[in-house]
Amino acid sequence: MKSNFIKGIHHIAIICSDYEKSKYFYTNILGFDIVNETYRHERDSYKLDLSLNGHYTIELFSFPNTPNRPSRPESCGLRHLAFKVKNIEEAIQELSDKGITCEPIRIDEITGKRFTFFSDLDHLPLELYEV
Repeated sequence: MKSNFIKGIHHIAIICSDYEKSKYFYTNILGFDIVNETYRHERDSYKLDLSLNGHYTIELFSFPNTPNRPSRPESCGLRHLAFKVKNIEEAIQELSDKGITCEPIRIDEITGKRFTFFSDLDHLPLELYEV
């Protein structure tokens, strides 16, 4: 059944353990642009709004004393975040040049498309999916 009220995904929220390192990772390594950065003194928390190709996509949060993710990637909650790429080898090489290691390329058994996983600084599984 098609939704009559949901029009798309607005954003994905990620809580990080080291705000400055994660800010660098998502902007300098992955190439997201900063839309807005807010420090909320009462929460001792940053909120960083990020966009990719002009589309607002990620809210990066910092909070004091956050628990670690219990397992990867099969814990309850967000399983992973997938990014569309045109050429998976070029994307892997660009990440490798920036010190990021990707898993071996796999083939999606349903679509036949190629994909791989890597992690952010808090071990959140991130995927490159060739389209």
